[in-house]
Amino acid sequence: MSLLPRTAEEFSSAEYWERFFKKRGEKAFEWYGDYNKLCGVLHKYIKVQDKVLVVGCGNSELSEQMYDVGYKHLTNIDISETVVNHMNQRNAERRPGLTFQQVDATQTPYEEASYQAALDKGTLDAMASEEEGALARNMLAEVARVLSVGGRYVCVTLAQESVIKLAVEHFVQLGWAVRLHCLQEENRSVEDSFALPVFVLVCTKFRQPMPLPILEMCLGEDGAPTRLTKVSDLLSAVREHQAYSVLKKRLRTSTDASSNLSLTLCHTKTGLPRYTLTVQDCPPGAKVPRSNQFAIFIVPQGSETAWLYSSSEGRRQLAASANFRRLVIVAMHRNQEYTDMQDVQSELSPMVMDLAPPGMPANQQVPFLSVGGDLGWREEVSRGVSELSGEYCVENVKGEDGELYRRLVFLSNAALVQSESRLAPLNTASVHKKKNKKKAKPTTAPTTSSSSLSVDSGFLCCAHHEVMVAGLTMLGVGTPQNKDVPVSVLLVGLGGGGLPQFLRDFVPNVTVEVVELDPVVMQVANEWFGFRPDDRLTVTLGDGLERICALEKQGGRLFDAIMFDVDNKDSTVGMSCPPAAFVETSILQKVNSLLTPIGIFTLNLVCRDSVLRKSVLERVSAVFPTILSRKIEGEVNEVLLCSHGEDGTSKAASILPSLNQAGKSLQSALCSNRTGPNSSPHIDIAELIKDLKIE
Repeated sequence: MSLLPRTAEEFSSAEYWERFFKKRGEKAFEWYGDYNKLCGVLHKYIKVQDKVLVVGCGNSELSEQMYDVGYKHLTNIDISETVVNHMNQRNAERRPGLTFQQVDATQTPYEEASYQAALDKGTLDAMASEEEGALARNMLAEVARVLSVGGRYVCVTLAQESVIKLAVEHFVQLGWAVRLHCLQEENRSVEDSFALPVFVLVCTKFRQPMPLPILEMCLGEDGAPTRLTKVSDLLSAVREHQAYSVLKKRLRTSTDASSNLSLTLCHTKTGLPRYTLTVQDCPPGAKVPRSNQFAIFIVPQGSETAWLYSSSEGRRQLAASANFRRLVIVAMHRNQEYTDMQDVQSELSPMVMDLAPPGMPANQQVPFLSVGGDLGWREEVSRGVSELSGEYCVENVKGEDGELYRRLVFLSNAALVQSESRLAPLNTASVHKKKNKKKAKPTTAPTTSSSSLSVDSGFLCCAHHEVMVAGLTMLGVGTPQNKDVPVSVLLVGLGGGGLPQFLRDFVPNVTVEVVELDPVVMQVANEWFGFRPDDRLTVTLGDGLERICALEKQGGRLFDAIMFDVDNKDSTVGMSCPPAAFVETSILQKVNSLLTPIGIFTLNLVCRDSVLRKSVLERVSAVFPTILSRKIEGEVNEVLLCSHGEDGTSKAASILPSLNQAGKSLQSALCSNRTGPNSSPHIDIAELIKDLKIE
């Protein structure tokens, strides 16, 4: 299977390419290649006996080289008298049949349909910038006039978008077939100023114009044509090949540990993403063995969202552990089939060598690394669309610990797992050992079918959920003095329902109200995550902010804990959880008024912007003077445990020592309050609260 590159967004803007082509300068002509580079595609479309019009021949050696191999019917034209005289003198003795004429390519003296081919090496590129493209259009119209039916316009071009768009649209309107070859790059010296691929545009004249456009793209001179439906699709394919070339040039000539260059390899026939490759270089000065130049790391299916593989910090840590000069980290995509590691290696090998570091010896062996030696396992069990959140999928994966997990992923942010639960065979939930996802085991497909699996309600996959539960120690839940005291919780954000179900199933005397904006999330939680509300666990469908405002306005109802675990759909903001409106002072004040005197406000905060984080903390502390926080290891998440009171810092300092005993009481209460014979909580409260710090 061949793969097509799709590069990062930095290469996709028109402004980028406008700047790029302005920089090419006078050396541009050297990029088009000589006969040796072009002969394969030229012989494919121009027969030796064809009568050929060479448009804008200049002083190129191409016509001379073609003449020498048998093309004796070449008419070379150029508007420059100096060039024409020079070329005639240069070839008078050695090539008496090769003639050069001073002719304006937009107004030639030749009869209609008098040529079988027109050859253009760089002339279109030069003319397209003149007179807003009018000159180039006139030249193309003249080419169309002098070519016979079945004749071909063969144009060697660098395919700047405005140029190729002009030519392709011109011939599509005439009803001609259009094919574009992207020629494979030769091994260029690293001193080359640019490294753009050369394209050959081939436009074929039909007796009757084609009713629908025939647009094809070929990789290399002999690559199988890929049919495209629109001119815009062809232009997009050109941009991808150009961007991939620029990316390769950058990687061939430098290393940069701070950069995270990536590209996506797509299935040639379907165009669907198949692999995403991210390049991670070792930092300058790192002690890397001479033999460890370059390696490929295959991320197991289902593990691509893990911090180690999805974050820049994690990838740097992975590369440091592997200790190679350059590590390419490969993630596989959903809805793609992968047979085994050997097939993946065979599929990737032709392309990954393009990404090798500068100076790597040609005979250097490149190892493929993985976890456990196989590809991992993933099974999609459901897919749908939410009006609020877009397309989603529910999938089962096998973790690196060998356990099965079910995930909800919104495909608008496929690198983020929205919800996750551990699965177990029916009637054996929660009898598994404590999680240890870092331990690598072979990950072959499980023998248990999805229909015989159930969600383990005693296992919280998300570390921040565990901290949110541990925060109940601040309420004294489970202590002797609070025995039989009811606990009321308001939770904004349902997800798969793992956190509220854990609270209902294991926290004694608790009632939980969940507010969820998206009814589709509620449906998915019910159908795929075993979510079962009852009189102690209720769900209010609606906006969390509106629910808080309504509760505050109604009055008469207070909560012991209010928890915010809601994501931000706006990816442009430096805070992905919660949405900014949830931490506005007015909302925080309403939350405060809805808490009991000893109540706590728990916030899952995911903020990459340090300035924004500082602003959020200032607003929260203005309403809740006492704040304890805990960072989640290997993630951006942190959990804030907030309570009201006057002397915040001193109160927090006095709380910390008492939490150890309270934690033991909560642990005991959770374990003794199990609701089913096979259900027990897998949580270590003492471990979770020991790293709490005062904000």
